[in-house]
Amino acid sequence: MIRIGNASGFYGDRFSAVRDMLTGGSLDVLTGDYLAELTMLILGRDRLKDPARGYATTFLRQLEEGLGLAVDAGVRVVTNAGGLNPAGLAEAVRELARRVGVDVTVAHVEGDDLVSRADELGLGTPVTANAYLGAFGIAECLRAGADVVVTGRVTDASLVVGPAAAHFGWTPDDHDALAGAVVAGHVLECGAQATGGNYAFFTEHDRNRPGFPIAEVAADGSSVITKHDGTGGAVTVGTVTAQLLYEIAGPRYAGPDVTTRFDSIRLSQDGPDRVRVSGVRGEPPPPTLKVGCTTLGGFRNEVTFVLTGLDVEEKAAWVRRQLTESWGETAPRSVRWALARTDHPDADTQEAASALLHCAVSDADPEKVGRAFSGAAVELGLSSYPGFALTAPPQRGAPYGVFRDAFVDAATVPHVAVLPDGTRIDIASPATTRELAEPPEPSLPPPLPDGPTRRVPLGTLVGARSGDKGGSANIGLWVRSEAAWRWLAHALTVDTVRWLLPEVAELPVRRYLLPNLWALNVVVEGVLGEGVASQARFDPQGKALGEWLRSRLVDVPEVLL
Repeated sequence: MIRIGNASGFYGDRFSAVRDMLTGGSLDVLTGDYLAELTMLILGRDRLKDPARGYATTFLRQLEEGLGLAVDAGVRVVTNAGGLNPAGLAEAVRELARRVGVDVTVAHVEGDDLVSRADELGLGTPVTANAYLGAFGIAECLRAGADVVVTGRVTDASLVVGPAAAHFGWTPDDHDALAGAVVAGHVLECGAQATGGNYAFFTEHDRNRPGFPIAEVAADGSSVITKHDGTGGAVTVGTVTAQLLYEIAGPRYAGPDVTTRFDSIRLSQDGPDRVRVSGVRGEPPPPTLKVGCTTLGGFRNEVTFVLTGLDVEEKAAWVRRQLTESWGETAPRSVRWALARTDHPDADTQEAASALLHCAVSDADPEKVGRAFSGAAVELGLSSYPGFALTAPPQRGAPYGVFRDAFVDAATVPHVAVLPDGTRIDIASPATTRELAEPPEPSLPPPLPDGPTRRVPLGTLVGARSGDKGGSANIGLWVRSEAAWRWLAHALTVDTVRWLLPEVAELPVRRYLLPNLWALNVVVEGVLGEGVASQARFDPQGKALGEWLRSRLVDVPEVLL
């Protein structure tokens, strides 16, 4: 097997993780995922200011100490920290190696950046446009002897699939093995989320700082998920299930190398902090590649009014009417109001007696969301509701971004491995492809017999993890017994989700069953507006949608409690 660890789930993750993973136990490969939809926009704006930028500089600082540790331990490093400038980061790593006196070979993968061809490909005029490349460019670099491989926008799972493919000699036709490695990569890609971080049943596990995950991948693509001995958190069927359900849609999980059947995954506890992943089946990938495009959507601003004590609803209505009337003909294009009833009756602190009224605005014209907006809010200070207060001084309008995805013919996207000696190797698109289609809906399990129920929070029985997929969000839900699964599959319908989450009642909602995991996945389209960078709602990445759903009261059979 090959032992692959992760040291980063996003740009800004635990800085010490590279050192911790390299000194905490044995590894063959250390990966780091630094890219997300919002990150690409941030890097794009960096590149607009300076064409030499566009990569995650934190990775370089982590290598100040980590590069020597990796070489001493014989660990190879694979990262997508190259962002929009993988060649630039690769050269910066070489310069760092010379400065710290470490002898390493560095390669990189490029071809994903399509912004210069955006018009030709029908992508409009984005700030960034990057195709999600697969794993075989990484594998080519490793086979050529690279100690460090830097990529731009590859799929997150490719950071694991590439090293496994190089180690075992997999070809593009080894669909089952590739799919198994995709599952391992999907578990690892978000770091400590697989080891107890952000876990619904966190009260049942060690709550010390979770260690980062490791996948021991076998030649057939099966794996064991674990972590270094002595680190915090836990690796259980539950923590792995939670991460498997993160940011997915239907059971067919399409990628550039393989379409992975998430409805074939089987998990089993293989000892303390060890979960075996097996049975994964793969199918040919689709003929197109996903392209993530970011644009500047305009300017936004917000203000939050503090409403204390009595008559909260009336205070909110009054100040809302006053602010709206003050704009006149200069009203912003988009205005969103939200009243958060954080107040409590007969509160023993002023904060506990207060509710928050948020007003967020956006417009293409920065003036409409700048002083015209914030000044109007301040001017109400002595002529509005009693106890008028704002949580912070009003700010000037700030630019915001929009994310959308598109799809292009995979054959039109270059995928190039630039080896340590500068040789450029073109990576061919998969010869065998298949249009993506949803598998048949699996049969529902038999319902539980009728019996007495008790009204409790859904989360008493059900775990959840949610996240963003562009402007949509998914909520993965799972239970831990077959009886509970029989109840969940029948109880949590699309209509029930809409009823429990009134904010999504008018939006398209889809549900997918994953019986092997005793889980289902709910996708809510458009709930995040134009994506995380647009800051369309209170929880812009949908990370807490699942916890909101778990807090809602439902009737649960007493036999399950």
